[in-house]
Parts: sequence; structure tokens; C-alpha cells
Amino acid sequence: MKQLELTPRLHAVAELVPDGAFLADIGTDHAYLPVWLLLEGKIAHAIAADLREGPLDRAKLTAKEYNCTKNITFRLCDGLFGIAPEEADTIVIAGMGGETIAAILDQAAWTKNESYTLILQPMSAQNDLRRWLWQQGYGIRNEQVVREGDKLYNILFVRYGCARELSIGEEWAGCQSPDMKQELRGEYLARLLEKTDRAIAGISRGKGEKDNARLEELRLVRQTLAEMKKEWDAWQQP
Repeated sequence: MKQLELTPRLHAVAELVPDGAFLADIGTDHAYLPVWLLLEGKIAHAIAADLREGPLDRAKLTAKEYNCTKNITFRLCDGLFGIAPEEADTIVIAGMGGETIAAILDQAAWTKNESYTLILQPMSAQNDLRRWLWQQGYGIRNEQVVREGDKLYNILFVRYGCARELSIGEEWAGCQSPDMKQELRGEYLARLLEKTDRAIAGISRGKGEKDNARLEELRLVRQTLAEMKKEWDAWQQP
């Protein structure tokens, strides 16, 4: 049997899954994540869920190829609608937009319990997701940045409780501290600054009141991100 290799993004997600977890992989697609975790012996069973039959069929083929069919329950459902609270203690939602991830959790109030581990990997709207999480009482306990190709991805390790209000900069970039072991943090902040500069340049050409309000917000974001980058760079000095 050939070895299953995960992409750097999915491998980083897998590393955050607790040993012995009862896993629900939402939007599983090919089910690479649960199959890899089973093959590594990190988990004994998983639920692989997807909204569409096509991805779920691909998931079943992957499980069959690696002889994991008996250890995976396949679920055709929208988000967490088809998952009962007692079926999982670790929920992975990866490869979706931040607003979609927030909507999935919003429809599953049972995740507002500190016994559940949420591993979230947003592809966009990270600031919206972070804001929604703290406003709903979820605490971001850890956050990783991983490189895949020329892109950087965020992975959030979340549990309900111990949430604190985030600044606008922290909503955009996540929290930081001097003892963080995050090699890509400086590059991540630099990319966010470049993204904000492009957005400011684009909106500056507008003339509406909404443009002015958005421009003011983005300038505040840029100022805060620049302060975070300066702080982070200072911490990296020997």
C-alpha cells in the first residue's frame, strides 16, 4: 500500500488533533485528514462529513484504498447539522471561508462547551472569524501559520470559554507574545500590511460615504498592524 502524504496545510491541522480524539471532519472532500490520522494511530474512528455527494464518494474511495472504511462513518450533511453532540469531541473545519465557518458553528450551539476542541482553518475572512469567535465566547487557545506553496494559512485551535476581546489588529493578525515560537509570524504580518495597503489604495479612488468609512477603518487597521510588526521585530532581536 502506498503511503498517504498530506499537504503542509493539512499536516499542520493533523498535528493539532489530540491523540484519541473522536473526530468529525466537516467538508472532508477526499477524507485525506481522517484517513491519515487513522493510519498514524492518532484516532480510532472518525466521521467524514460533506455537503455534496461527489466529495463524499471521493472520501469513500480514499478510505477503501487505505483499508479504513470500517473506521470511518460517512455523513452527507450541511455543516454540523448531521452530527450529534455525543458523536465527536474534536471538530475540524478546514478549507472554507471564515464567514462560512462561523455560520456552521452558529448553527451548532452545542459546541459552546469547553469539552469540544475546534480546529479551524479559514481560507479567507480570518478577521471576521476571529471577531465572531470572541464575541460568541470562544477562546483562541493557539494559532499556527503554515506555508504551502507561496501562500500562508492560519490554523486556529479553539475551545469555548476564556475568550477575551480582541483589538482590531488582533482580529486581523491574531494575538502575539514574546515567547511565541512562530517562524512565519513576521512574514505573515508583512503580507497583511501589503494587503491593507492595496485595499487602501483601491478604496481611496472612491467618493461615497461608505468608502470614507471603510477607508478610515483600514487606516486604523494598517496603523495597528504596523505597531504589531514593529513589536514582533523587536522581540526577535538577540
